[in-house]
Amino acid sequence: MTSADLAPRLAAYAASRMPGAVGVEVRDLSRISGGASRQTFRFRLAWTEDGAPRERRMILRRDPPASLIDTERRVEFEAYRAFFGSSVPVPEMIWLEEGTEELDLPFSVAAEITGYEAAPALLWTEPYLAAHETLARNKWTILGEIARADPFALGLDAVMPPPEPGACAFRELDMWEKVLDEDQAEPLPITRAAIRWLRANPPPPAQRIGVVHGDFRTGNFLYDRHGGVHGVLDWEMAHLGDPLEDLGWSLNPVWNFKRNLAGGLVPDAVAIAHWEAASGLRADPAAVHWWTLLNCVKGQAIWISSARAWIDGGNREPIMVLPAWGMQNPQDRAILKVMDRL
Repeated sequence: MTSADLAPRLAAYAASRMPGAVGVEVRDLSRISGGASRQTFRFRLAWTEDGAPRERRMILRRDPPASLIDTERRVEFEAYRAFFGSSVPVPEMIWLEEGTEELDLPFSVAAEITGYEAAPALLWTEPYLAAHETLARNKWTILGEIARADPFALGLDAVMPPPEPGACAFRELDMWEKVLDEDQAEPLPITRAAIRWLRANPPPPAQRIGVVHGDFRTGNFLYDRHGGVHGVLDWEMAHLGDPLEDLGWSLNPVWNFKRNLAGGLVPDAVAIAHWEAASGLRADPAAVHWWTLLNCVKGQAIWISSARAWIDGGNREPIMVLPAWGMQNPQDRAILKVMDRL
């Protein structure tokens, strides 16, 4: 479906959800590049209500025919809703459709947060370069706030099954190993060695069951030139588990952008200290090491899964094959680095 076909159907849907609105139009609908697990568009919704013209900038997230990662859109939607208005900045979610009648594929619509950047590449240019320490403090403080949140009080256990504290680690390892077993197109000796080590050296049980964002990294939040963070995005992989999982993903060396710093911003120890202060949890070094290595395996599984979607022809968009082509070797090197074998 082209943007020209999509716009009137989206406008008709919006009109059906806005009984007080007349003359509903979708304007300037355009695809946002990237996004391997959802098709993402920005647009302006214009309408008249009570005789006054109104307009709002919005984001459409639509399921692709095949995804880099298979996720539940209801889980993502409810995670955003749970944190909206809290110390964890997220966009406001407007509508969720899990059927295919309206736009052929399930989708969600959210308010757009405007005026900020997301691209990692800008962080190493002025004026952003001078704000790394502030940005890092805000980044890992927000991650700590996610870890501190009570998922049961937020009602997220209704859409995210809570594991037992002692089951968190191997639940994740089992899941990502299964993805590798099903999707790999060639042997992965380095990743398999990491899996063997992880199974032989399990971490302690989770200190608490918390919300795990699942993809908290530089590139998945909106920032300004002063180091402020204004929107945490991409909650597709949100689940309940050990909050150290999120910390380990944020420390995965592939997100260092060849700068040997956490997220390309600050030393790992600084990032961990910010996270501990905000979360109220202890980042035991051995446990952090385990979860960082687990997340290297997870990363490799994601890249391999995207390649499989391309190979099988389920999704031939470039975003599906580029991660596998560009990230598989760096992820192997990240595994070796974490295992002190590089």
